[in-house]
Amino acid sequence: MAETMRLDVFRAEVLKAAKAAGLEQAEIYTVRADSLRVLATGGQVADYAVADKIGVSLRGVYEGRMGYCSTQALDAEAIAQLIEGVKESAALCEGEQEESIYPGDAHYEKAECFEPALEDVPAEKKVALARALEAAVAQYDARLTCNMAGVSTSSGTVALENTYGLRLENRDNAIVAHVSVAAREGEKVASGGAVRAVRDIEKIDVEEMVREAGDEAIAGLEGAPVASGVYDVVIKNSTMVDLLSTFSGIFSAENAQQGLSLLKDREGSVIAAPCVTLIDDPLMEGGFATCPFDAEGVAAYKKTVVDAGRLTTLLHNRKTAAKAGVKSTGNAAKESYASPVKVAPSNFYLQKGDVSFDALLAQLGDGLLITDVSGLHAGANAVSGDFSLLCSGFVVKDGKQGRAVKQITMAGNFLKMLMSVAAVGDDLKFPGDPIGSPSVLVKGLSIAGK
Repeated sequence: MAETMRLDVFRAEVLKAAKAAGLEQAEIYTVRADSLRVLATGGQVADYAVADKIGVSLRGVYEGRMGYCSTQALDAEAIAQLIEGVKESAALCEGEQEESIYPGDAHYEKAECFEPALEDVPAEKKVALARALEAAVAQYDARLTCNMAGVSTSSGTVALENTYGLRLENRDNAIVAHVSVAAREGEKVASGGAVRAVRDIEKIDVEEMVREAGDEAIAGLEGAPVASGVYDVVIKNSTMVDLLSTFSGIFSAENAQQGLSLLKDREGSVIAAPCVTLIDDPLMEGGFATCPFDAEGVAAYKKTVVDAGRLTTLLHNRKTAAKAGVKSTGNAAKESYASPVKVAPSNFYLQKGDVSFDALLAQLGDGLLITDVSGLHAGANAVSGDFSLLCSGFVVKDGKQGRAVKQITMAGNFLKMLMSVAAVGDDLKFPGDPIGSPSVLVKGLSIAGK
């Protein structure tokens, strides 16, 4: 059995072997991730899992073409397999060569996305938190039962080195708590949930989470459809996050160049209301996609994608930027260590306005508050921007939240919706995700009900 090497030694040996094997350029990308997951239900710990994973990917240019290969082993045999895999992959590459290894930038900003104290939290405390979430549900209201309560922690390190001498590394961690509940009253059943993602376990408030999930479920017991029609609506921040996440791909230059985005060649044009500004900030302190470099080693920086309604840039990696004749925006990404380089947003959010949530409802006057959408995978077309989604929420009358609404469908087009935003709230939220948004007031959305 081959001897396992330390990860740093393995990286150095791979690059040394790549040069010796005739690779003109080479880059090794490694991911090390530790995780813990605990789920509680029925007064018991239903699931407890701990994992420690390492993944290695080698990209290299051989005879003018880029090849890829990956492994999870850290031994001499794996080094030979990586080199041969890159050569074989490069030989299969067809068409014009568009990729190369990036030498690096002169300067990289610091990124704050790691909390050392979280590493010292014992597993017993995480288990206790999950059990406390479950126990608090029935205590809050007798009509509630807990479907599942869970806590998970993750800690990871991404490193990139290449034959130009570039060495980059970023470490991050997080803790996520979630609870889902059901409310029952006679034949009526409704559900609710809450999630928190932080880097300090002490910031997870069990009572607050259960109150949020429980109130949502209890309100849903009395929910009923409204008449079909065109309504002005306030879309709650967490729901707007779901929509922005689903349609974030329209801002990818890769999708635009492949004809999969309506924003192709629209840089400089107005695509949203003047109150809409979209930011991509890979350097955001505490962000869940914060990293000072992208998956190609390009220095990351904050950029305004939509500025007061005007599209200023699409998101680029080096390949799409070269094709467009512009500079990379530092948005090269990998879905996993073994994936090819694509384009993806980092900490991507709708910039908050100065209108409170209550003021948004007052400005709405009469309409609907949308607090939840479902069916995003089936009911949303990320290419055309069209959506038709089952949703729920509340009637708003004279600026005040009223009875619950459910079993209605909200339909429209994402880009047209951005043009119809009349006001943006000040309640920017990142609900356990690198995508964030405040609540927004939207004029004239089509609602199908009774």
